[in-house]
Amino acid sequence: MFSAKFLGSIVALVTPFTLDNKIDFKVLASLIEWHIESGTQAIVLGGTTGESATLSDDEKVALACSAVAIAHGRIKLLLGNGSNNTAASVELTKRLNNTGVDGYLTVTPCYNKPTAEGLIAHFSAIAAATTLPIILYNVPSRTLCDMSNEIIIRLAELNNIVGIKDATADLSRLANLITQLKQNNKKDFALLSGDDASALDYCLAGGHGVISVTANVMPEAIAKIQRLIQKQSLNKEQNIEQAKLINAQIKELHQALFIESNPITVKWVLFWMNKLNNANLRLPLLSLSTTARLSLQQILEKSGIQQYPQEN
Repeated sequence: MFSAKFLGSIVALVTPFTLDNKIDFKVLASLIEWHIESGTQAIVLGGTTGESATLSDDEKVALACSAVAIAHGRIKLLLGNGSNNTAASVELTKRLNNTGVDGYLTVTPCYNKPTAEGLIAHFSAIAAATTLPIILYNVPSRTLCDMSNEIIIRLAELNNIVGIKDATADLSRLANLITQLKQNNKKDFALLSGDDASALDYCLAGGHGVISVTANVMPEAIAKIQRLIQKQSLNKEQNIEQAKLINAQIKELHQALFIESNPITVKWVLFWMNKLNNANLRLPLLSLSTTARLSLQQILEKSGIQQYPQEN
């Protein structure tokens, strides 16, 4: 069962850069180690939060190879392989197949405005280029391309399309999708929230985990929330209440990390925490504004995030 690999707390990892905007593989290693130690269950590399739009295919392959070597089988790794150019996504996928990654996160194509049949053909072509599992990614707020439940059900018929990252925050869609998956005998299809603010409610309504931005800065908290709500025990209700308490403490943080376009804010927070050497982004994204920094620091302290001292 492919989807069993991709449950719980999955971080949408930032891509660390050097001062001259090359991938900082040394910092990447420290971030991956931190997530392994913190209980994160899988990592997405080269996704939206990882600035996929400004990473070259060569860089994505290098990112994959480096992460596989660092993780050494201790945590599952997903690579972002989607684009609005089907042929380019197919070729990238073929290049990534032999890197050792565990699967792919494949976003809906932006700008082109494909029909439903075009979307199905797009994802089918990418799925045919690999035997590795694929998680679909629906984020219409960014792509302006919405994937209906009917399309998801049709794509779920393909053996290696094993789940969905749903960033719509629409729980009514989740309920309908669960019903349709059961009717089509696809109960093992992974249902992952792509919206931190509603992720707990999504999981309590039948979802299986979250691909999280917040987990970049609070990996232990997000992992603990997911462990509590996944855990089968006599104290299930007590576990859920504990998860809700943790989530309530960081509720403002979920929102604050999107005060400017992702990953602008989360990179600045990681730099503030001394987890990154800088908050560099690639154009057209710029560093977090001074006004946003002032208001954000209060929320960070309220959420219990520490500003670690710089190492000598």
